[in-house]
Amino acid sequence: MKVGCIGLGDIAQKAYLPVLTTLPGVELHLQTRTPATLAAVAEAHRIPAAHCHTDLGSLIAQGLDAAFVHAPTTVHPEIVTRLLEAGVATYVDKPLAYELAESQRLVALAQERGASLAVGFNRRVAPGYAQCAEQPRELILMQKNRVGMPEDPRTLVLDDFIHVVDTLRFLAPGPVEHTVVRARIREGLMHHVVLQLSGDGFTAIGTMNRLSGSTEERLEVSGQDSKREVVNLAEVIDHKGQPSLRRRGDWVSVARQRGIEQSVLSFLDAVRAGKMLSAEDALRTHELCEHILRELDCA
Repeated sequence: MKVGCIGLGDIAQKAYLPVLTTLPGVELHLQTRTPATLAAVAEAHRIPAAHCHTDLGSLIAQGLDAAFVHAPTTVHPEIVTRLLEAGVATYVDKPLAYELAESQRLVALAQERGASLAVGFNRRVAPGYAQCAEQPRELILMQKNRVGMPEDPRTLVLDDFIHVVDTLRFLAPGPVEHTVVRARIREGLMHHVVLQLSGDGFTAIGTMNRLSGSTEERLEVSGQDSKREVVNLAEVIDHKGQPSLRRRGDWVSVARQRGIEQSVLSFLDAVRAGKMLSAEDALRTHELCEHILRELDCA
């Protein structure tokens, strides 16, 4: 398979390239507009010069079977459009775009061209979180916090809080009937945001505090006298009368722990099998993010 990796920033280098560069049967091509970064990453992973591109057109001309897009969100629409128009199966970091209309256009274009489009919501397949879907989920609590990072509301919600939004949607045990949004915004910057989703017999609450005391992520699902807690995607604590702690194995990679490896493999397996992947469900998450911004008068 000819596979392109577009954008070679932290996410690509720390999470995706360690997986992509070890897969058998994959001819990996790199693309970034920054020659120094391209050269350094290619050397680190022993990618031949013929597989390195500073121009997207040059990359697409290689006849790609699939592409991973890790470029900044602002250029997602342009890059994804060109890939889909060329019929390339495309996996893109969340979000598809900052504007909902652009995200809707990209999903429609993928359907029109018959090209797969997947969005990188890796927490759905991260082992600790995926296993929570097997637990009673009458109450779902998730928090994802950072230190000293108040931010423009649209950027914060679409670039970061979207993980919380999608995880709550993924774990909700039934249709969502009520949505409540709260936030603290000062001088145009969002300090914290709270989302509550509820339906028949369940409540799901997600929070993000950008002025928290530490960078952390916690998920709890509980009901029927049981609770499972996942801390920083690495520790799983089951509560049935008394807590029982499980940590990830010493040899489990960060990419597997965070669901990156599973996301890459399932995407490429689908491409090999000729299975069409739709981003329709991912679009529902983008729509909910837009609803949050509208409720807060930040749209």
